[in-house]
Amino acid sequence: MKLTGKSIIGFREGAAGSEDFHATNPKTGERLPQDFFSASPQEIDTAVNLAHEAFAIYSRISGREKAVFLRAIATNIEAIANEIIELAEAETALPKARLQGEVGRTCGQLRLFAQVVEEGSWTTPRIDRADPDRKPAPKPDIRSMLRSLGPVVVFGASNFPLAFSVAGGDTASALAAGNPVIFKAHPAHPGTSELVGQALRDAVRECNLPKGVFSLLFDRGNEVGTALLKHPLVKAAAFTGSRLAGKILMGIAAGRPEPIPFYAEMSSVNPVFILPEALRHHAETIASGLHISFTLGAGQFCTKPGMVFLPEGEDASSFLTQLQKSVGGSSPFHLLTGAIQSSYRSGLVARKAKKSLRLLAENQHSDPGQSVGAALFETDAHSLLKDPELAEEIFGPATLLVRHSDRNELLEAARSLEGHLTATIHGTEQDLDDFSDLIAILERKVGRLVLNGFPTGVEVSHAMVHGGPYPATSDGRSTSVGSQAIFRFARPVCYQGFPNAALPEELKDDNPSNVWRMVDGEMTREPISRTQK
Repeated sequence: MKLTGKSIIGFREGAAGSEDFHATNPKTGERLPQDFFSASPQEIDTAVNLAHEAFAIYSRISGREKAVFLRAIATNIEAIANEIIELAEAETALPKARLQGEVGRTCGQLRLFAQVVEEGSWTTPRIDRADPDRKPAPKPDIRSMLRSLGPVVVFGASNFPLAFSVAGGDTASALAAGNPVIFKAHPAHPGTSELVGQALRDAVRECNLPKGVFSLLFDRGNEVGTALLKHPLVKAAAFTGSRLAGKILMGIAAGRPEPIPFYAEMSSVNPVFILPEALRHHAETIASGLHISFTLGAGQFCTKPGMVFLPEGEDASSFLTQLQKSVGGSSPFHLLTGAIQSSYRSGLVARKAKKSLRLLAENQHSDPGQSVGAALFETDAHSLLKDPELAEEIFGPATLLVRHSDRNELLEAARSLEGHLTATIHGTEQDLDDFSDLIAILERKVGRLVLNGFPTGVEVSHAMVHGGPYPATSDGRSTSVGSQAIFRFARPVCYQGFPNAALPEELKDDNPSNVWRMVDGEMTREPISRTQK
């Protein structure tokens, strides 16, 4: 496919305006040649209006038709996978194997949601049949199910150019729920975004869907995203990025004349707790795995373990030796953007200035482009409790060890934590028994608990929860990964006293969609009579 540098507005290209920008190769610092053009206010309005018009049709197509569409997107992406990966390597400096994995994950997500909507029970149909003989008043026929919301704006993430981008989980789940999507491309990898956007647009056309089901808008800064979020026809939005940007967008979504759902995945330090018996028996193995995890993807995963609780004492010596050696011997890491590199370096300078922190290991590099070295800091639980800023996220290959003297100090530190995406425990069965109250504390602090592993690597599945209490996300009741992500973009609608012919398929007496339904409190797929027997 050929890059144009122009937004995709339904089935047509945007204009080549004056607001142009370029991607940069993070390894070399060189600008890539393709010009890209920010969407104009008129193009923003056109894209949203097309989505609004498409919603009337797209929200009513069957789950089977949506499944065909989602699978077509995956097929189109796979057909140009080599081209996508080559360009993404240049725009992000992410290794080819990582990008191949992202292609697989992106297409896997699309096919997972295709299965979900094809089966159909995600709409949670409920039927309470009429009882005309009930006293003192007859009981009416009441039926409900989830329905789509309307046009959804999705913001692309910097750190996942495919899996959290144009056809990533937010887009896939919003489309699966029956909502047209207007995608705001991330300026760090615009060419990759355009290639995937073209594949998605072509799938819309191939499936004979309305042209407004998908649009992609370029933006060199924040203006396009802000305008989209304020547009009165937009009904929900999803974002993955920094806490600062997420909080600003949260305020815009909540401050509209008609506030809308805004699902933001923001900062998370993802604490790791190494318990005494596990440290005693597996110190070096845990240290090796920790180093791999917090430097994976140059430490630019939202699930990076950025804080590690470690007991005081002799048992920690081999752990510290192994971890310091690994950090000191690390190769240079290339961050995704100059802004991320600058923020990382500033974060390290700020930590080095803290008297309560100690730099245990660092590998400094002066390679060209956006390169940095890994860093390992240490503090104690008492200092952390006095200065919560020590627990703030540094986006990049750095982590903080927090030493604690006893069980009570560890539990106090755990209670002080804010919301995170994950928490990890390394412990034996004896540890888990001794620290059962730690698990109870962490259940209230995170969306996913990991035992004897590491949080980087998020499985796309039905049971996965990739969310957590604020400020990890704007709504800790939701997930942005896994099939449950679809529930963010739907709302319950109740139909009382409707004749069978006027009801959605999922609520009709004969259940033509063959979905699981709750009928008078019991789960069944069977057809029903109109009234209770």
